[in-house]
Amino acid sequence: MRVYEFALVLKSSPLGKQKKIVDEIKNYLKGLKITKEEEVGKKTLSYKIKREDSGYYMNFLFEGDSIPVDFEKKLLANEGVLRHLLLRKK
Repeated sequence: MRVYEFALVLKSSPLGKQKKIVDEIKNYLKGLKITKEEEVGKKTLSYKIKREDSGYYMNFLFEGDSIPVDFEKKLLANEGVLRHLLLRKK
């Protein structure tokens, strides 16, 4: 079983919309066990991304055998996601 760390920066839109995006992302990860979910909160970005000055940061830690093949494609298609980073930990 592999352990993954996932960092996510969302648009700083209303909180209800962010929760909906996070729920969609959790649905993408069906079959993987989310062991830690941390809401870092709203922070100012160093530079504008998609005309946004601030972003809502979230961190996840999850376990599983493999990431779904189209996971990154779904993240890139979601307009509420500004940036993401997925790392496999040893």
